[in-house]
Amino acid sequence: MNNLSKPKHSSALKLEMKKFLSKSGFTLFVIMLLMVFLAPFGYMLTTSVKDREMITGSDAPILPSRPAQYEYNGEEYPVLLVPDENGNFHEWAIIKKGREESTFIDTKNPETGPIQWEGKWRTLEKVWNFDPVWSNFAYVWETAKMPQMLRNTLIISVIGAIGTLLSCTAVAYGFSRFRIPGKSILFMLLISSVILPQFVTIVPTYVVFEKLGWIGSWLPLIIPHFFANAYNVFLLRQFFLTIPRELDEAAMIDGAGPLRRLISIIIPQSIPVLVAVGVFHFMWAWNDFFGPLLYLSTKKDLQPISIGIQLFNAQYSFQPHMVQAAALLGMILPLGLFFIAQRVFMRGIVFTGVEK
Repeated sequence: MNNLSKPKHSSALKLEMKKFLSKSGFTLFVIMLLMVFLAPFGYMLTTSVKDREMITGSDAPILPSRPAQYEYNGEEYPVLLVPDENGNFHEWAIIKKGREESTFIDTKNPETGPIQWEGKWRTLEKVWNFDPVWSNFAYVWETAKMPQMLRNTLIISVIGAIGTLLSCTAVAYGFSRFRIPGKSILFMLLISSVILPQFVTIVPTYVVFEKLGWIGSWLPLIIPHFFANAYNVFLLRQFFLTIPRELDEAAMIDGAGPLRRLISIIIPQSIPVLVAVGVFHFMWAWNDFFGPLLYLSTKKDLQPISIGIQLFNAQYSFQPHMVQAAALLGMILPLGLFFIAQRVFMRGIVFTGVEK
């Protein structure tokens, strides 16, 4: 009996070990993948709080740090990691350099006086103090006119997002709830416009806006979003199809019209997908570069942050710490918005496309 139980116990143990190794391997792979994706952001964050010396230093650490200095007899001396006879390391300041023998002072016990150390001091490692340069952000904020650019970008992004939500909701509601002759053909034509390259329509669109006298204003960047977008209409329509029609029928019995049903039934149950569409458009408008460059090239006081940061980067291209500080300031607001609306945003993405 014992001989039969041992193979079963051994096979069960092997199975558990196999599951553990597979889960551990997958977790390790996910962590490594996450580190790869976060590496550029980590570089941006650490570089934005450095100065030129920290960046150009050949032996400088990754984090923003300066070589430690110790004041002795009115003068400052570099602090090095010095090993003693027992192999323990101490933070001593070198006050007299020699080829084979140097003089140090113990930074923690300076009253012990000078200490003679035999060896080559150039082989010793420096002691670094963490010292982020927060003034980079203040300099960029003033030099790049960040308040003005943030105001311009918020106006374009927020008003455009409102127009997108209003127009796309109305169009998606019509496609999902009403019987329209040729509705399928119209919907296919709308969706097919997604594959149309932007540069095909850019010349006639520019001519139209020029005839209207809109060049040099925010209107070309805002008004078109009040006429729906095929991608957002598709997302909203797919979500609206998951809402039971029995709710519409019950509201019709109570005398609710199409607009009342949209406001009281469809919209309250579609908050996740509406948030998703709003965040999608806000992110797109915030990062849009070509549109503002085309229509606002002569109006610097109306340019959004995407144009301003590019101009700042061109001016400070040899100062990467300033470039990264400007980029970080430009992404804080949309990044914060995404994290705040993350739960609702992900719900809208997950449920969109699942039909009843």
